[in-house]
Formats: sequence, C-alpha cells, structure tokens
Amino acid sequence: MTVEVAQRLQRQVLNRLKRRFVGREEIVDLIALAVTAGEHLFLLGPPGTAKSALIRQFAQMIHGSYFEYLLTRFSEPNELFGPVDLVKLREGTVAIVTKGMLPEADVVFLDELFNANSAILNNLLTVLNERVYRRGAEVYRLPLLSLFSASNHLPEDETLAALFDRFLLRARVESLPREDMPKLLAAGWAMECGGDTDGADSDHAPADDAAAESAVPVTADDLRQLARQVLRVDLSGVYSVYADAVVRLRDLGIAFSDRRAVKVLKLIAASAVLCGRQQAIGADLWVLRYVWDRVEQIAPLGMLVAELLQASPEDAEPRHRLARLPEQADAAELAQQLEQAESRLTGQPLSLLELARLREEVVALTDRAAWVADAQARAHLLQRGRTLLSRF
Repeated sequence: MTVEVAQRLQRQVLNRLKRRFVGREEIVDLIALAVTAGEHLFLLGPPGTAKSALIRQFAQMIHGSYFEYLLTRFSEPNELFGPVDLVKLREGTVAIVTKGMLPEADVVFLDELFNANSAILNNLLTVLNERVYRRGAEVYRLPLLSLFSASNHLPEDETLAALFDRFLLRARVESLPREDMPKLLAAGWAMECGGDTDGADSDHAPADDAAAESAVPVTADDLRQLARQVLRVDLSGVYSVYADAVVRLRDLGIAFSDRRAVKVLKLIAASAVLCGRQQAIGADLWVLRYVWDRVEQIAPLGMLVAELLQASPEDAEPRHRLARLPEQADAAELAQQLEQAESRLTGQPLSLLELARLREEVVALTDRAAWVADAQARAHLLQRGRTLLSRF
C-alpha cells in the first residue's frame, strides 16, 4: 500500500511541481523527503527564488492545510499561534483561537525564521520537537507534517543554534543559471496569467496530468502513512557504512551530535520508502549531502557523499534520483577550463554582468570537480576552484 502511495506522490505531485517550477527539481525531492521522514527543511537563498511558492503549491496538491508567515523581530506569538479567545477568557479560561493558524496546519512555511524573538523561538522548539503547542493550561497536539523555513543568511547568534539544529535538512537555493532563463520566463508568465505550466517540458506530460486528475488524490493522511512506514524500514544493511560516515562528517567540522546521527536514520529510511523499498541500501546515504552547518562545508560534504555513492554497488534496487552518479568528470578538461576562467578574470576588466557570469561558470566547474575519479586530481581541482572563487 505504501508503495502505491509513494508512486502516486511521485506521479501526481512531485513530477507536476518539477515541471511547474523550472530548475527546482532538487528542492521538490527534498520537500518529499522531509514530509516522509517527518522532519524539517531549511532553505538558504535570496528572495525571489520561489521558495514560498513551491511549498504553498505542494500543500495545495496534497489538499493539506497551510500556514505561512514572514517573521520580523516585532512579531508576536499570537500572530503565529492565534489570538486569545475572549469568550473563554471571560469565563476564566485562557485559550486561543487556532482556526487558520499554525496549530491547525499540515504544512508550515516561516520566512526569515532567524528574525523571530525569543518568545516565538521558545514556542517553535516545542513545535519542532514534539508537535505540541502549550498556552497556559491548554496543550494543542499539532497535525504538522513538516515545517519549512527560509532565510538569506545563517544564524550567527548562539541563541539561535538550538532552533537551527532542529532542521535536519538544509539546502541552498540559488538564482537559476542563464540557460534556464527562457523556461523560467515562460513558466513564470503562465503562472502570473493564472495558467498551468504542466506539460510544457514533456511530450508525455499532458497525458500524465489527465491521468493524475482522474486518479485518487494524494492527501496529507497518505503522507502520514508513508511516515509510519519509515519506522519499519530495515536499516541493518547500512549501519556499518553510516557509522563510518558519521565519524568523517565530524572530521569535516560539521556539528553532528549523537542525537542528530540517530535522527538522520529517518532520512535514510525515508529515501528507501520513496523508492518503494523496505530495506535501506548504501545509495540512500545521498541524504547526508544536506546536513551541513555552514556554506563552506557544502563542497567537501558533496565529495564525501560522492565517495559513498561510488562505493555503493549499482544493484537492481531502485535508487533515488538524487543518489544517481553523474558521469565521471575529465580532470584535464576541467583544469584547462579553470585556467581559461582565471585568464579571463585577470585579463581585460570585466563588467559586473560578465563577472557574475564568470563566477557562475567557475561554481559549475568546481561542482563538476567533485566527480573526478582520481582523488589527488580531484582535491587539486577543488582547491583551485575555491581559490578562484575567493577572488570574485
């Protein structure tokens, strides 16, 4: 039954979102991973990169109740959790009106989370940990599937560290590269006009969407069913390699406590469930790519995960899309392209637009360097790419 739910989720929700939101396939897959694992996702990126729109559309497609709010340092708890119920207050009972507020939402998106004051942060810790909100003598059990948050910066205040720690998944959202701009403009304009971009990028999409519309819809309760199946996944096959990976993660300087190490097993199990499996395999360790604390850890963490995936045999078991290995990169070709990029940077003065495009190119080359087979060449190219990026 859960296999059928996972297939419907992919066909009726995820595939449609990926067609609608150009270049956001990775984030769509992470949303599905988060709700299946019952964990929370933090998105780091500038405004205008469709973060809230994507979460909102996901909630609509699963027919779930949705709550969204932009936090400022002046926000008060009642703006999220609901105002005091004046009728009950006159009767001597402290209660809140939760209709349409966070306590009744299946999916929550909080923008600029780290602007929140201590009163809100303390309440959110309980929400994230226990799915509970307390107000006076009242205790509200929340139906929350996952809470999503976004910011254009990482927390610097130590008081925010505990909150950030509750987001097991972290992903960076960048503005789309130049080659995706025509598709983005077409899709964005269709949405502005109230149209649907489903099918714009696939010859088979219209038929798929017609079938999806007539099929049994995916609901928030279906996703709760998937979340229950996560706890039944057999993890015995990955304990050894995962235990070694935990040590290596800590060697990278990532704050990976014993508590987080255990909770990440839910992400590994969720990857298996989304692939229709009852057993976790080495390829499910792709989820470790999203457990970083700081931006500078993303590249070395990607290298570690690449090694783990390369060591995982290409067996008959279905792999998650984000566990697929790209083609091996050619070290000599990458070295030449990085040299050309450096020559352009140190040559004739470049305009701001040209500098932005060149930096985008160097980022892509550095990302590809993580897939060079030879370890020594890979390390050299990654260091060269990072050094070049530091000069922009």
